[in-house]
Amino acid sequence: MMKGLWKLTVIESKLFLRQPTAIFFTLAFPIILLAVFGAIYGNEPSEFFGGHGYIDTVCPAFIGLVMAMTGFTSIPGTVASYRERGVLRRLRASPIRSNTILLAWIMVYTFVTLLSVALMLLFGRIAFGLRFEGAMGSVILFAIISMVSVFSLGFIIASLAPTVRTAETVGMAIYFPMIFLSGATIPVQTMPDTLLKITNILPLTHIVKLMQGLWFGDRWQNYIINIGVIVGLAIVGIFVSAITFRWE
Repeated sequence: MMKGLWKLTVIESKLFLRQPTAIFFTLAFPIILLAVFGAIYGNEPSEFFGGHGYIDTVCPAFIGLVMAMTGFTSIPGTVASYRERGVLRRLRASPIRSNTILLAWIMVYTFVTLLSVALMLLFGRIAFGLRFEGAMGSVILFAIISMVSVFSLGFIIASLAPTVRTAETVGMAIYFPMIFLSGATIPVQTMPDTLLKITNILPLTHIVKLMQGLWFGDRWQNYIINIGVIVGLAIVGIFVSAITFRWE
């Protein structure tokens, strides 16, 4: 099983790297956004951001943004494309177990997401002096849990969408509003109360709040509601995607 998993993971990684659009939006787009916002707002500590700089505030939020980018744009389109072209059917008919195929996908998307986050944080540190005040262990732990939650939602879209175009459209329709409404790019402090009610129903909002809080050294116990939402979505997402996933 391990040998087959490794080979399939390598193959899927190469296939991903051959997609210029996927590489741009997953690896380059977060850095471009950070560069644009950094050039506009800088990273000087401000009372508006609780004594932190804008880049200090937005970088942990972008961790969630990268996860959402992978979960809602890459996973639905790729899986639906494989199904539409008959690749899933042929893979399932091969000696490789179904669980191995799914695990290989998860490993590839996890690696790509972590690489994107690492490059973004490195750029933030070099270009804008990004500061970190939290516990790295807590950030990593809850980032992984958040990633599982978002990825499972992406697999639901991939499972239910009848075509590639539908999967990509639904993923984009969910992802792009969250860029602006979750607090990932536009601070929630600037939003009116009516808009805040909408933001609280978005999965990315809870990830952004949690990542920002842990980044600045808050205790995870202060974010029980956000963690509950994220874990709940992960459980529901895994269950629903498992029973709705279609190989053909």
